[in-house]
Order: sequence, then C-alpha cells, then structure tokens
Amino acid sequence: MSQTITAAVAAPSPATPPRDRRWLALAVIGVAQLMIILDASIVNIALPHAQVALHISDANRQWALTSYTLTFGGLLLLGGRIADYFGRKRTFLVGLFGFASASALGGFAQSAGWLFGARALQGVFAAVLAPAVLSLITTTFTEAHERAKAFAVYGAISGTGAAIGLIAGGALTEYLSWRWTLLVNTPIAIAVAIASFGLIKESRAEGDRHFDVPGAIVATAGLATLVYGFTEASLHSWTAPLTLTLLAMAVVLLVGFVGWEARAKNPMLPLRIVLDRNRGGSYLAFFLATLAMFAVFLFLTYYFQGVLHYSALKAGVAFLPFPLGVITSSTIASRTLPRFGPRVLAGGGFSLAVLGMLWLTQLPADSAYLTHVVPSMLLISLGMGHVFVPLSSTALLGVPNHDAGAASALVNTMQQVGGSLGVAFLNTIATSATVSYATSHGGPSAAATVHGFTSAFSVGAGIMAGAAIVVVALIRPDTGRPTAGEVVYDDEGSDEPHGSRELQPIPA
Repeated sequence: MSQTITAAVAAPSPATPPRDRRWLALAVIGVAQLMIILDASIVNIALPHAQVALHISDANRQWALTSYTLTFGGLLLLGGRIADYFGRKRTFLVGLFGFASASALGGFAQSAGWLFGARALQGVFAAVLAPAVLSLITTTFTEAHERAKAFAVYGAISGTGAAIGLIAGGALTEYLSWRWTLLVNTPIAIAVAIASFGLIKESRAEGDRHFDVPGAIVATAGLATLVYGFTEASLHSWTAPLTLTLLAMAVVLLVGFVGWEARAKNPMLPLRIVLDRNRGGSYLAFFLATLAMFAVFLFLTYYFQGVLHYSALKAGVAFLPFPLGVITSSTIASRTLPRFGPRVLAGGGFSLAVLGMLWLTQLPADSAYLTHVVPSMLLISLGMGHVFVPLSSTALLGVPNHDAGAASALVNTMQQVGGSLGVAFLNTIATSATVSYATSHGGPSAAATVHGFTSAFSVGAGIMAGAAIVVVALIRPDTGRPTAGEVVYDDEGSDEPHGSRELQPIPA
C-alpha cells in the first residue's frame, strides 16, 4: 500500500493535448455538487409553507428533512463503490437524472407521505451522485497546483452551499411557491447531465469489481441507524429509550462493519484509506468542522426569524456574508496550499472559526446584525475556506484509482454524519440552556432563547478548537506540497521511498 505525493514539474510537451475542457468539466461538476449541498437547507425556510399546504402535523414535519438525510447518509459508502465499479461518469449521469425525477416528484406532492417519500428518494440519488462528483475531480486533476484550484471550487461550494440554499429557499418561497424549492432542481440537473456528456471522461476501478454485499448491508444499516438516532435525540432526548436503542444498534453495526472490512477480500471501504495518518486526520477534522458549523445555520435561522422577526427572504439574504467569505478564502487557499501545505492552512482556518464562534457567544437579544452576526460570519467563513480546500485534497491524496469513489464517499459521510450529530447535539444543549434560563428569569423570553443559542455556540467553539488540534497533531507539515517529481511513500509510516521504483515526473 502506498501514498503518492504529487508535484509540479516541467512545462508541457508539444504533444500534450489542450486541457481547457477539464475546467469546463469542473464547472459542470461544481453545479451538481452545489445542487446536492443546498438541497439539505433550501427546504428549511419553505417547510412552514409546505406544512400548511399539505396539512403536516408538528410531530411529523421533521421528516421532510430527515427522510433526505437518512437515505443520503446511509447509502453514501455504497454509492462510492457503485461509482468505482460501474464508472464515475455513468454513475454521475444516473445520479443526476434520478435526482431530477425525485425533485419533480416532491415538487408536485399532494400529501405528507408523498413529500417524505420523494425526499427519501432524493437522498438515495444524492448518495449515488455525491461520491461520483468528488472522485471525478480527483481523477481529473492530479497535478498539485491544479488540484488545489479544483478543490478551491469544491471547498467554496461545500462551505457556501447551505447558506446559498437558505437564500434561494427564501427567495423562491417569497416570490413563487414552496414547491419551487424542489422543482428548481429538475431543469438544473437535466442541463448539467446534457453538458457533461461531451466534457467528462469515463473512469472506473480496475481489477476486482465484485461488490462487498455483506459490508454494504451492514454499513448502510449502521449509518442510517446512526443518523436516525441523532434525529430522535434532537426531537426527544439523548436518554429516551428509542434514542439509546438506535445508537446502541448503530455502534454494534458499525463495529461489525469494521471487523468485516478488515478481513473481506474486496472490502467496500478498505481500511488503508482511513488508517493513513494524513487522510484519517482529514476525515476526523471534516467531521468536527461540520458538527459545529451546521448548527450555526440552524440557530441563526431561528435568531433571524424568531428573535429579530425577519421575513423568509430577509433571513436568507442575511446569510450573504457567509458565502462571500468562503469564496474569498477558498480562492486564497488554492493559491497558498502548494506553498504552505494543509496543516498550516487548516490549522489557521480553524483558529479563525473559533474566534467567530466566540464572537457569537456574545450575541444579544436585540438587533445586533451588523455588530455581531456579520463579523462572526465573516470570521467563520474565512476560516472554513482555508479548511475545506486543503482537507478535501488531503483526504484523497495518494488514494489508488481503484478506491477513489470509496474515499470520496467517506468525505461526504463525515460531513453528513457530522452535520446530523451537530444539529442533534447542539440543539439539545441550546434547548436545555433556554429552559434553565427561563426558569430562573421569570419565564420564556427572547433573552432565554438567545442564551440557549450562545451556550451552543460556546460548545461549538470548543469543537472547532478540537479540530485545530487534530490537524496539527495528525497531518504532516509537508503533506501535498510540491517536490521535483513523484515520490512513493510507504503508508505504514516509513518516509523511505521504494528503492525499486524509478521516480517519474508527472505529465503536465
């Protein structure tokens, strides 16, 4: 097992074909990724309107969100292997057309069950599409500087998608209908699919392509049960019998999955992907980043609409500083990653995010958008761009082509599970703090609600600080930085090149 460290080399030879079409392909792939990311949040602002139209009870309304996250999070690893074995372009196209169909089905929903089923189907095709997106970027851009630029696009989309979803959801709900938060995906997905036919090249794993059926079943069941357990915790409590049962089942299933993968002939998730020090550190840092960040969107949404009484559109627009900050920092990170390496950039990014979260802990109960929300969002977003770009690249560095889809799926799994756990965990903290404050201060009030939010932000700051420690402790300083050629290192920890392998420059 080996890890490849790629680098920039000499100028291209005259025989090298033009490669501008790869950047057009990246634009197409990027739109698909944006559609997946924003769909997790675009429905949030529209949900109250859908609830009235379809006569959904308060107890059941959360299924409009969790039916999507359950199937998405549960099927991601299987989706990664489907991309590897059946072809990444083919899987990409199937995912797009499936997502378009499921979105149209949801947009025309006439009942609660219809909407929940459509959202679950969206999650299925998102789980097929998301790993294909990331593995296509990985197999298309192999040179260090170009890969950094490609992952800047991916990082900007990953960091801004949720905020853009809130903005788009507010606008569509305000001026058209809640149904368009789903229907808008259909023409976009079809247009992306048509454009990708001539731009994206097919690639798939060589060698053994037999599916690890037992691993697929156990992993899917374990991840779906875990996400379901987090959902129940956010709705009821961490000590509720159903919550404890689900979490215990998830632990048993996932431990069993690891045990099976360690001895499977052709595992769905080769453990060498995770056990590499740099990649493992990146996956863990991704998990912690999304665990803290997704709750920021949740609490600020409630702050804007419930405390400051913003309309759906105004609440969405209020998130605008976040995507602007991530786009700016992702661009900077793409230029500086080959020079400084991921440890410096991601460590600094998490430090900025900690400062932003600490600023949010001082949020008052009256209007403080310009003095507290905007500065904190800019600090967090400027930090996240410096996190997503280097960690996306490092998480896939040195992964053999055979395993690109599986490694890409694991990146998405860490984000999905981290986001689900973060919302459940931090929402529990916020709710408990609100109740405690209201009890000791004469009853419910805006101050009690905001106290709950700031308590959760304090914990979020600690999580971001923990992610910074993970990056510094696990990711090597020189990871991914360019050298004079390609060197193959042993993943077991030795820094000695394989002597039998001649060092070859990467073709330009």
